[in-house]
Amino acid sequence: MALTTAAKAQIVKTYKRSKNDTGSPEVQIALLTARINSLTEHLKVHKHDFHTRFGLTKMVSQRRKLMRYLKSQDSQRYQHIIKELDVRG
Repeated sequence: MALTTAAKAQIVKTYKRSKNDTGSPEVQIALLTARINSLTEHLKVHKHDFHTRFGLTKMVSQRRKLMRYLKSQDSQRYQHIIKELDVRG
């Protein structure tokens, strides 16, 4: 269920804004999206895993807050990240 170090490094490399960037909203949103997608697949198999479902709900909420922040700061970056990650349908 957890992201491997290589997968996490690839996500950071793809969405970073500068050389040593690991904490920008884009990177955080991308990492959360990868974890959310992983947990969603897990919950399709294990429907009664309520602890994981609670963690998933918290992650979705955290991602929503980060996206709201990014939208208020720079709407072009917000539009780019939702297009890249396909998080808004």
